[in-house]
Amino acid sequence: MSFSLLLLAVPVQLNAATLDINPVAADSITIAETAVVNTLTARLDELSLIDKASLRPAERREMRREVRSINKQLNAINNGGVYISVGTLLLIIILLVILL
Repeated sequence: MSFSLLLLAVPVQLNAATLDINPVAADSITIAETAVVNTLTARLDELSLIDKASLRPAERREMRREVRSINKQLNAINNGGVYISVGTLLLIIILLVILL
């Protein structure tokens, strides 16, 4: 059982050894990303204030495409989250029940 727990920690350690992060560059990237996020959200706010009933169908289609592309860009910037699959979550819960 302890061997299987060690196997869970090995990929994290291997990934940490290969990362080459410069803290100054990382801060400048996040500042640039926040500026981009602010401009994209401002554009989304502008688009939401437009009266859609007065637009022609082609203009509405263009606006929907722009909103989708902005949302894709925002998702690409904010994809740094940690995702746990259902199977992994069940395995962790079962191990905790067995160990405790």
